[in-house]
Amino acid sequence: MELEVKLEVFEGPLDLLLHLIEKNKVSIYDIPIVLITEQYLEYVSNMDKENLDVISEFMVMAATLIDIKTKMLLPPEEDENGEEIDPREELVARLVEYKTYKMLAHELMGGEKVADRSFYKAPTIPKEVAHYTPEVNLDELLGDVTLKRMQEIFSMLMHRQVDKLDPVRSKFGEIRQEPVKLADKLLSIYDFGRQRKKFTFKEVLIKAESRQGLVVSFLAILELMKIGAITASQEEVFGDINMEWNDEAGVTLSKEELEQYD
Repeated sequence: MELEVKLEVFEGPLDLLLHLIEKNKVSIYDIPIVLITEQYLEYVSNMDKENLDVISEFMVMAATLIDIKTKMLLPPEEDENGEEIDPREELVARLVEYKTYKMLAHELMGGEKVADRSFYKAPTIPKEVAHYTPEVNLDELLGDVTLKRMQEIFSMLMHRQVDKLDPVRSKFGEIRQEPVKLADKLLSIYDFGRQRKKFTFKEVLIKAESRQGLVVSFLAILELMKIGAITASQEEVFGDINMEWNDEAGVTLSKEELEQYD
C-alpha cells in the first residue's frame, strides 16, 4: 500500500510554487524566475531530509527552476517561425492546470459538505402504480416495423380513401342554399301576424332557418311597421320587443305589391 505524506502546508512542489506566486503578488503567466527560485530553494533547504520520497519531488522542481533560470540568462532561442521561446512556458502550463484542478477540488469538497446536510424523502409510489404495466408493449408491437413497411401501410391507407369515393357523387358540384327572398318573408310574417295578433320579436326570429333568414326577417318586420301593419313596443331596456297586429290599418299584400320586393 502506497503511503501518502503531506507537508505542513503544501501538497507538492507545484502547490509551493503557487503559494510563492500568490505571496509575491505576481502573474502566473510572467513569473519572476530569479525571485521565485531563491524563495523555493530556501524553503527546500529547511525541509525534513529524512523523507526521501517527498524531498525528491521538491528537488526535481528545484533543478527545473535552476535550469529555467540559466536559460533566461542566455540569449533567447527561437522556434521554427522565428519567435522567441520562453523557457517558463512549460512550467506555466503545468501551474495553470494544477491550479484549475485545485479549485475544482475545493468546489467538490464544498458540495460534499453541503450534501451532508441534505435529506431526501424516500419515494412513496402506490403499489398499483409501481406494478402497473401497459396493456400494449410498444417495443413488441413495433419491433419488426421498418421504414419500408411503414411506407406500404401508408400507401394502403391512401388507396382505401380513394376507394371510398363515389365515382358519381364525387363529380357533383357545390350545393348552395337558395337565397331567402324578402317577399316570401313578408307574406309569411303577414299571415303569422294576422293569426296571432300579438307576438314577440323573438318568436319571429326563432322561425328563421339561417343567419340570412334572420336578417331578411328583420327587414320584413321593419317593412310591415313602415306600412302600419305592425306596431312594436318595449317595456324595459334590453327587454323583449312586443309586436301587435293593427287591424285598423287595413293592410293587404297583393301579388303585385309583393313582386316589388323581389
